[in-house]
Amino acid sequence: MTDPLRPVVDGLAAVGMAPEGPPDPDGKTSGKRTYGPDFLTALFQNPLDPGYADAAARRAVDGPRTGTRRRLAASAAAVTLLVIGFLLVVAYRKTVDEAPARTQARDTLIGQIQNRRAETERLQSKADNLAGEVAALRESELGGAAVAQLRDLEAITGMAKVRGSGALVTLMDGPTSVNAVTGERRTEAQVKDTDLQLAANALWEAGAEAITINGQRLTATSRIRQAGEAILVDVRPVASPYQILAIGPSGLADDFRKGYAGQFFDLLTSRFGISFEAAKAKDVTLEAATDLKLRSAQPNVGPSAAVSGGPVPDTSVTEGGR
Repeated sequence: MTDPLRPVVDGLAAVGMAPEGPPDPDGKTSGKRTYGPDFLTALFQNPLDPGYADAAARRAVDGPRTGTRRRLAASAAAVTLLVIGFLLVVAYRKTVDEAPARTQARDTLIGQIQNRRAETERLQSKADNLAGEVAALRESELGGAAVAQLRDLEAITGMAKVRGSGALVTLMDGPTSVNAVTGERRTEAQVKDTDLQLAANALWEAGAEAITINGQRLTATSRIRQAGEAILVDVRPVASPYQILAIGPSGLADDFRKGYAGQFFDLLTSRFGISFEAAKAKDVTLEAATDLKLRSAQPNVGPSAAVSGGPVPDTSVTEGGR
């Protein structure tokens, strides 16, 4: 097999730079290390030992460092350490000086968040009071069967709070791990927006009359979607554990657990460790939906007909408690 370094050695020999005599990697013969064509093998066999030997030999010949050389070396080391220490002190002082500003900015942001939250709660309370006044005036003007029909429609659409029994479905994220190669978090054990959509649809199909997810009432136009790792229900964030409370028939929890949604969540539990539970809920109250917008309206022609000859809604409490 041809040595790959043979052309290099031949080229050095052509210009008079090739080592004379046989290779001497240790430098014992000529006092100078020379290499043959198999340079890498010689380098691995004698990596650093000859260098240490050369330094020891020079020290033996030249003797120890004189006082001047020793002082110069010590002075250079001291100056280097002084510069490094100065840079560390400057960096530390800069960090300390900037800490109050960061703390003040953080405290300011926290204060703004708390003020906005308090203002939101105040406005929401005011809106609820105004909605109650509007409802009272409306009922005083309507009266009779029209009021009962209106209340029934409000309960169906989510505009009014309802009370009754049903089911409580709880979903909780499983344990998360980190990819050892990329450092990214694994999300297989996290509850997705599609999981909440599946649970809500299965409850509707099983006979639920009203549903909330972590207190957010679902309506015909509600949206459940993912935004990064957060789940939004009608633009409001919800977090694990996800409690899906529904009012409906007495067997709602059993029907949900035995149905396709319950089987799917059991599979997620066994594979990824997601927590799933479906239990009966008794005497619960679901609040009305917020931020409902009027999309269409038409005048009620002949209100007397609705009172005298129109159908009268059943105002008795159903199994779901409406």
